[in-house]
Amino acid sequence: MQSVVETFIRRWQGQEGGQERANYALFLTELCDLLGLPHAQPAAASTEANDYVFERVVREPNRDGAPTRRRIDLYKRDCFVLEAKQSRIFGDKSLRGAAGSAENMLPFPGMEPQTRGRRGAGRAWDVLMRNARAQAEDYVRLLPPDHEPPPFLLVCDVGHCIEIYANFRRDGKAYDIFPDRRTYRIYLEDLRDEAVRKRLVSIWSDPLSLDPARHAAKVTREIATRIAKVSQALEKAGHPTEDVAMFLMRVLFTMFAEDVDLLPRNSFKRLLKDCADRPEIFPGMMEELWRAMDEGGFSATIRHPVRRFNGEFFRNRRALPLRREEIGELAAAADHDWKDVEPAIFGTFLEQALNPGERRRLGAHYTPRAYVERLVIATVIEPLRLEWAGIRATADRQKSEGRERQAIASVQAFHDRLCNLRILDPACGTANFLYVSLELMKTLESDVLEALTDLGGQEALHGLESHTVDPHQFLGLEVNPRAAAIAELVLWIGHLQLHFRNNGGIPSEPILKAFHNIRCMDAVLVSPEDPRRPDWPEADYIVGNPPFIGGKDLRARLGQPYAQALWAAHPHMNESADFVMYWWDRSAELLTRKGSCLKRFGFVTTNSISQVFQRRVMERYLGAKSPLSLVMAIPDHPWTKVTRDSAAVRIAMTVAEAGKLEGQLMQVVSEDGVATDTPVILFRETIGTINSDLTTGANMGAAAPLSANFGLSSRGVSLHGKGFIVTAKEAGHLGRDRHPGLEKHIRNYRNGRDLTKRPREVMAIDLFGCTQDAVRRLYPEVYQHLLLTVKPERDRNNRATYRDNWWIFGEPRRELRPALAGLSRFVATVETAKHRVFQFLDADVLPDNMLVVIATADPADLGILSSRWHTIWASAQGGTLEDRPRYSKSRCFDPFPFPVLSNTDRQAIGLLGEALDAHRKRVLADHPHLTLTGLYNVLDLIVSGTHPDRLERRDRRIFEDGLVLILKELHDELDMAVAAAYGWPADLAHTDILAHLLALNKERTREEKRGIVRWVRPDYQIERFGSETEKALQIEADLGPALGIAARGSLPPFPSRNDAAQTALVIDALIAAGGAVDAAGIAGRFRQGQRVRPAVASVLASLYRMGLVSTADMGRTFAFRRAA
Repeated sequence: MQSVVETFIRRWQGQEGGQERANYALFLTELCDLLGLPHAQPAAASTEANDYVFERVVREPNRDGAPTRRRIDLYKRDCFVLEAKQSRIFGDKSLRGAAGSAENMLPFPGMEPQTRGRRGAGRAWDVLMRNARAQAEDYVRLLPPDHEPPPFLLVCDVGHCIEIYANFRRDGKAYDIFPDRRTYRIYLEDLRDEAVRKRLVSIWSDPLSLDPARHAAKVTREIATRIAKVSQALEKAGHPTEDVAMFLMRVLFTMFAEDVDLLPRNSFKRLLKDCADRPEIFPGMMEELWRAMDEGGFSATIRHPVRRFNGEFFRNRRALPLRREEIGELAAAADHDWKDVEPAIFGTFLEQALNPGERRRLGAHYTPRAYVERLVIATVIEPLRLEWAGIRATADRQKSEGRERQAIASVQAFHDRLCNLRILDPACGTANFLYVSLELMKTLESDVLEALTDLGGQEALHGLESHTVDPHQFLGLEVNPRAAAIAELVLWIGHLQLHFRNNGGIPSEPILKAFHNIRCMDAVLVSPEDPRRPDWPEADYIVGNPPFIGGKDLRARLGQPYAQALWAAHPHMNESADFVMYWWDRSAELLTRKGSCLKRFGFVTTNSISQVFQRRVMERYLGAKSPLSLVMAIPDHPWTKVTRDSAAVRIAMTVAEAGKLEGQLMQVVSEDGVATDTPVILFRETIGTINSDLTTGANMGAAAPLSANFGLSSRGVSLHGKGFIVTAKEAGHLGRDRHPGLEKHIRNYRNGRDLTKRPREVMAIDLFGCTQDAVRRLYPEVYQHLLLTVKPERDRNNRATYRDNWWIFGEPRRELRPALAGLSRFVATVETAKHRVFQFLDADVLPDNMLVVIATADPADLGILSSRWHTIWASAQGGTLEDRPRYSKSRCFDPFPFPVLSNTDRQAIGLLGEALDAHRKRVLADHPHLTLTGLYNVLDLIVSGTHPDRLERRDRRIFEDGLVLILKELHDELDMAVAAAYGWPADLAHTDILAHLLALNKERTREEKRGIVRWVRPDYQIERFGSETEKALQIEADLGPALGIAARGSLPPFPSRNDAAQTALVIDALIAAGGAVDAAGIAGRFRQGQRVRPAVASVLASLYRMGLVSTADMGRTFAFRRAA
């Protein structure tokens, strides 16, 4: 085998430059021969069959919708995407990039370089490989929808090396160096190592076998099971639970220290073997070893000098006595390779092992690492990666302009910032979120250190040995003392694992530092006796999984004193809000506080977060003057691993950032392997403004009330006295036919049931406008009736107006009466009803409080309100009572933008509105068994596709007597007529209807600010409101050009001396553009205008070289490469 390897190395080593297209396929084919792997298959005409081919075609949509064909150099489905290059250096002219007309000097696809170089030729080679990596990541995004993102991404410099990047989450986003910073780049000479060859074979043939989580979870569970047995035995012997827990954590860390060579190899295993034969010596030997580990120095127990560990674990050196059986369990646990332990789940397992109440469920109820990663990446890592991309491009630009020292300083400054960031989990438990944050930040740090090495060699790393991402940055609040201790253990084990994986050397002493970064405290309440919110440590990012307790269960689960104190400490919170929302609320307050250092927060919550009591917490901040935005949300996601002994738990994830920003809504479309340690969840992703109900699209909460609708709608009267209602016979006894004018005060009365069922034929005594003396004098029978039936109840009312005006309705609707005056009829709908039906009521009908009235007699208005355009709007805007939609005047009617009707539109819609109203009234009058609810129940069945012949007997009778097909036809014609009036397609989907109406509402709002009001009923409204409204309105200018800028002076400046700030602003402009834009367009966004165009072009050049932007027109315009 070695001779074959040597032949391959000699054949390809030194093949510099050359023709990449001609060489890469031959190189990779011969590599497959060397590794004993099958060759790529011939490409087929149908790309669906090309699962392992060279030149695999993918299609990238252009702005005009036409796809551009791109080619993956080598693709193996479910394994890898490979992008090949062959070392070449672009000429000096290309590298200068931004000098002069920079946008015309970029190294664009298809342009042949003028000179060739070799591996390690410095910046050009590094740029080549980085750009290849970015290309490969682009190809992952362009794979067909039925192809999952592969776990590996390979970048091959033909004849020199292969760089390996992995993403076992299978989300297609960020691929990180694999397996570590020291070994991710495989050079030709490294192929002599059998382990390297096996790694490549696995990437080709069984890539998921390289996922550390697959092995780590099993090892971690086995160790925890052993520890659980020892813990149980010690508790049975009478040792306190907390003493047992702390003792076993010291034992576990000792096992780990031995396996990573912080203790002499096998020294602890020999100690356990010796003690198994003589258990009585175990406590003394352990305490002596732990003394040496705490202080440093010689240990007689293992007969060897011991490094100084210090920290918190070994200050208490007490060792508990064990029997031979328990020592044997510890020896079995120590035999495992502790480098394989997964800290992300180790803490949970250990907590279950040490907790008597949880022990029986060991390993049955925990959160897979992939789920934790999903939230940590969205909250912490994605913004840091974006920031790092800008810094990397800044450094590239600085070096291309001959400013090498500034380039190194830029990267060193980012590294310093990375090492000083603080991540807080205010409900940290056993630190799984903090550990995953630590590991992912260490991975990012590796990328930063690689860039420093590329820029300045090892000298650029001088002084950074002790300045690194470490546990002091990861802060936790935890109320459970045992969990808090485990959290610290988890962070240190994880940190040391990462140190040895990436650096290899022994860390400086003391190996464990007492950072006190995990605080044992309640995060939302000082104490029941002191009902205040505790202070949280300052942090740049907050992420975690607070406890799930429903608002209705707080008293029962936490106790009455705690619940009362919690509510007292948070008076702005609704008592029905879930417990987790107290963490959300506090984080939101910190995020929006002036001068806050907090950049983002992300939480796991119950999946009921989009329901009303939880939504109110979010709405308070989403709609605030200084708002925050949801930048990522998953409304429904599995959480704990599904096992035979553990039910599935569903959660939501939300990530928030200050400002008005678009977000990424992720909706689960498939779940696979949820009963394993490596679940695969696929999502449908939507970019847009995320609303408080965790939807995108039309944010109905943003709809503003329109002056055009003012003064026309109100709820009906509220009686506040049963004596106001009388029958027609009782009205006669009270003198309705004898006393002149009384007929105007005893009127027909209708409530919701009168409209949806059958009218009760009752009347109401309405004395609005009459004084007490006038009623007694003119209508004495009425006066005595109310004195007997209403006044006693009113006398007991707390409100003075109700007591003093006892003969008048409690809410007589003073504002509605002028609008109804002079009308022969008006429109009404039942406030809470299964079906949203509008109808005309005669002017002599007095509407009840459960009716919403619209003061118009125009049948065109009735037609518009009865169309799907308004009923869909009303359904989205109104709330519900149980399962029945509610029609809120302030949310459903006031913001609704009526179409501007031509005479033709008004006549067409009016005729249909009249026909609809007449048809319903006619069939109801002809058939006493019919009701409006019954008619629309059957109409729903017909609309949903039920054939009339398949209706049940009762529904069939309603269908026939109610002429329901005619009812359907009238609604269909009305929908089409109203669509024509708006100028929109009649077949728009519900979501599109809402989006169109919301956009029209915003347009009308802008018009009204300029004094243009499109009154619904101008003959009534202008006379009363027109002139006063117009005087009050502030007349504003048009919004200006597409950039939304009125004057150059209001534009932000482009910084002249801060390279990193320039890069960040250009990236922001590219993201905001949402598509391709040129240097001039970006320059126009800044106060200096085209004077900063060369600097913008220089930044674009660096972004292109770093693979962060793409161009489809040889560098005239650029688009930001979004993550998949």
